[in-house]
Amino acid sequence: MLSVENKIVKRVYANHRGWSFSKTDFLDLANDDSIRQALRTLECKGTIRRVIRGLYDYPRISKLINGPMGPDLIQVVNALARKSGWRIQPAENTALNLLGLSTQIPADLVYLSDGPNKTFWIGKRKIVFKKCSLKEAGFTYKESELVVQALKALGENRVSKEVEKKVSSAIPQSKWKKILRDTKTAPAWVSKIILSITKEYKTV
Repeated sequence: MLSVENKIVKRVYANHRGWSFSKTDFLDLANDDSIRQALRTLECKGTIRRVIRGLYDYPRISKLINGPMGPDLIQVVNALARKSGWRIQPAENTALNLLGLSTQIPADLVYLSDGPNKTFWIGKRKIVFKKCSLKEAGFTYKESELVVQALKALGENRVSKEVEKKVSSAIPQSKWKKILRDTKTAPAWVSKIILSITKEYKTV
């Protein structure tokens, strides 16, 4: 039988380099104390890296510097949400950046959450979780969250056909039918733009 340490390593490797995680992601494998000890051992061996207290990653390796890269912040965000049991979605300017609609790298990564207001520092970057209503965080698909928040950031009058094309190309065509159903609670003008995208670019 595999040891707890080996079971954890197997799961880490299966999620590939860049994955961030906490003990929460392994609670089905063993008890809390055994998982904590196994994670400490793997950290000491250099297999995994401690990002912040209670959070680790399987570091990406840069060929350029022949060494580990900084943590993948999106992975860190998702790991923090899983750890605390929060539902999250990117705030407006963060969504713009993730969809490639803004070339500016935001100073802070801001996410809406159904948990409490929280701030985490990862090196010099700040991750901010802002408490919001469940309605705002109630979409089933992450793609829906990205599209709605990005469109809200732009505003109705700034969404041109060119922007619609960019949004359409940023999301796989197979997803748009689900997004259309998923965003019925979005503002009416946002839903209208999503419908326009799905019709004009024949994504449904």
